[in-house]
Amino acid sequence: MVRHILDTPVEYLKGIGPSRAEMLRKEIEIRTFGDLLHYYPFRYVDRSKFYTVREIDSDAAWVQLKGRITAIQSVGSERVSRLVMTFRDSSGETELVFFQGLKWIREKVQVGREYIVFGKPNLFQGKYNFTHPDIEPADEEIQVHQEPLQPYYSTSEKLKSRGFTPRNFVRIMRTLLSQVYQAIPETLSPQLIRQAKLISRAEALFNIHFPRDPQSLAKSQERIKFDELFFIQLQLLRLKYIRMDKVKSRSFVKIGEFFNSFYRNNLPFELTNAQKKVIREIRADLGSGKQMNRLLQGDVGSGKTLVALMSMLIALDNDCQACLMAPTEILASQHYKTISRMLQGLTVEVALLTGSTRKALRADLHTRLQDGRLQILIGTHALIEEQVQFNNLGLVVIDEQHRFGVAQRARLWEKSAIPPHVLVMTATPIPRTLAMTLYGDLDVSVIDELPPGRKPVKTYHFYEKDRLKVFRFMKEQISQGRQVYVVYPIINESDKLELQDLMDGMDTVSRYFPLPEYQISIVHGQLKAAEKESEMKRFLEKKTQIMVATTVIEVGVDVPNASVMVIENAERFGLSQLHQLRGRVGRGADQSHCILMSSYKLTIDGRKRLETMVRTTDGFEIAEVDLHLRGPGDLQGTQQSGLVGLKLASLVKDEKLLRLARELAYRTLDEDPKLERPENQPMVKHLQSSEFDWGKIS
Repeated sequence: MVRHILDTPVEYLKGIGPSRAEMLRKEIEIRTFGDLLHYYPFRYVDRSKFYTVREIDSDAAWVQLKGRITAIQSVGSERVSRLVMTFRDSSGETELVFFQGLKWIREKVQVGREYIVFGKPNLFQGKYNFTHPDIEPADEEIQVHQEPLQPYYSTSEKLKSRGFTPRNFVRIMRTLLSQVYQAIPETLSPQLIRQAKLISRAEALFNIHFPRDPQSLAKSQERIKFDELFFIQLQLLRLKYIRMDKVKSRSFVKIGEFFNSFYRNNLPFELTNAQKKVIREIRADLGSGKQMNRLLQGDVGSGKTLVALMSMLIALDNDCQACLMAPTEILASQHYKTISRMLQGLTVEVALLTGSTRKALRADLHTRLQDGRLQILIGTHALIEEQVQFNNLGLVVIDEQHRFGVAQRARLWEKSAIPPHVLVMTATPIPRTLAMTLYGDLDVSVIDELPPGRKPVKTYHFYEKDRLKVFRFMKEQISQGRQVYVVYPIINESDKLELQDLMDGMDTVSRYFPLPEYQISIVHGQLKAAEKESEMKRFLEKKTQIMVATTVIEVGVDVPNASVMVIENAERFGLSQLHQLRGRVGRGADQSHCILMSSYKLTIDGRKRLETMVRTTDGFEIAEVDLHLRGPGDLQGTQQSGLVGLKLASLVKDEKLLRLARELAYRTLDEDPKLERPENQPMVKHLQSSEFDWGKIS
């Protein structure tokens, strides 16, 4: 098979060679011509203008000077040293300061020689200097000033020491493009290029490195961003089309006695319009004859469990079993108690299976599950054990699905000869753009209303000086029969972090809330599971009024009587975590309160997070703010560079382009589901050559 020129090892490019190629591989993972071609500039600067030293001011982001080095001096100890150069032009002098690569820089620069210096000025003790600027001999200057926008490539001190300066990267890219430009393959069909109003891929890749003007740069960036977003969406939607075409499931056409009796007699509250809409979507999926793969998003307390139960009752009406898998014993037990309570009076067999289930009980459970008497099984990872065998599994519900691995989830639906329907739930609101990318192969339903009678939690931000006021408020709430959570970011005192810790906090709370009038539970990650269960149970049974805890109570503790959540060092928590913690209160009919305690030292982002929490209880709005503050890399435990794989496109800034890419991916597959048409072969080749690692997400 003939290798494409873009697959050529980078050592064969003129001016690189084996040892420098090895440095590129180690430092920035560039192995081939193609890798180098896709190493985009991170900035473009106007290198057509020269400043004088006197013209430097604080508004100048980047400055280019021409002058002479008049002195070079090593400053500091042998262990911590720096190189300081005096640079002079006709208007005055400034200093160039280097902290790394000193030996290489010292050998390169000569006193008295004329240089071009390019860098960002810093104001230090009333004078401007430059830290690690680019410095090139003026008499060796290549013709880089003919174009207004100059590419600027990210490099490192090690790379610079081997000649990979930003200036030399420009030379290398020119050499590369002269060799590969004619061979750059198109990846989109002509129809798609017309529909999205894009330039060709070859033109885009040339202009991303050497733009003629800002307009050509913008068009190049748009084309490359579109490609990144389009191929992710195309791959996800292909998975969905393949599943819909090949994976058949049972058709649940019957709505019978289980569902109808529950609806008439056991419904705990009137369904919201959002719940009704989601149940209609699920019913349509279950009756289609194709496997349902649906993501159910709903804020804390929005009634997802009720929707899941009604879906399971449809499975029962069609002579099938259902199961619900949760990530922790606490959450599984909570679901078991909630569902058992909701089903009181109905002849539905429900059981709980966790790692703590006794051996004798487990054996009986396995027997009843296999002969079909046990209709709904709720549990943890224990559900995927080999000895757990269903008689006729028709529906799998997975809660907080991002806490399970792909292989673990897949083992559940392998327990049935006919693939069961799958309903995935999350209480972590996912921004639309991220949902399209992380869960693009799933159908998405959203419950965006709270059940009737639920009041939004009131949220306040206080500082340390307000602590006595907060304690008085806690006492008032406890005197009214309510309960309080106090959450700390760490368990023990840390020398490195100036944070409130749980152990010290427990002492403080105990002094203000003394025995025997007040009882306190304590829960943290270092306790054994049985100890945690015991403490949680005491709180749930109202034997304690205050629970001092770390974030282990973030998910799965449902105490309707708890009305106050105090979060210490709230500025140290992410928005989604703050929102999850706040969701532990407000689960009853009484007004609930969330108090965010913070230090006075707040970063801009920290202040923005706390202001957002005080302003809104809308989980989806909070998720959007979180996406803008943190980027997609930190959300849902993914890394943008890994799972999402975007170099230029941003899920935050390019939502409009993402929507267009998804729409055109849909249209492409609608017209050619198997991508067999000749005009779509460039896309197929690109998909085959790209390292997409999506697997089965649901």
